[in-house]
Amino acid sequence: MRVYVPLTLPGLAEVHGKGELGPGPLDAYAVTPALREWLSDDIEELEYTALGYAAQASLRQLAARPDAARRRVVVAVDVPDAAVAAAPGDAQDPAAVRVTGPVPMKKAAAVHVDASDAEEAVAAAASALAAADGGDGAALRTVEGAEDHDLMWFGVQEIPGLLG
Repeated sequence: MRVYVPLTLPGLAEVHGKGELGPGPLDAYAVTPALREWLSDDIEELEYTALGYAAQASLRQLAARPDAARRRVVVAVDVPDAAVAAAPGDAQDPAAVRVTGPVPMKKAAAVHVDASDAEEAVAAAASALAAADGGDGAALRTVEGAEDHDLMWFGVQEIPGLLG
């Protein structure tokens, strides 16, 4: 199963250095039965939506790490179905899953990262996140502004260049 693990650039540096994502359990996002029921059967649309949920989770991590570069990071990894469980208590998030243990980086299929031109929008979104969660409409539009920027695809072998 392909799962999308949200990170930050410092988090990516850490897992790259260790050679694995973990220890588990890891919060991740995937094409789940709930997501299929909610959306469609188009696998590309489903995977893009799961990636979007992971990007939102990366934004939350950025809000908690003001020292991190304002770029969302998602690592796509392939794990056995048995290593994935439903995320407890997250009925509002149909793509949320939990990976039960560590995942070697050799299982990573790709890394998705914001381009540098997204940093301003991502920084504003991270700053506005708490207000948006509180129902502030203007803050919510600011958070949604980060979603106007698609994450770029990078091969795993390109991670050192992303971190450099």
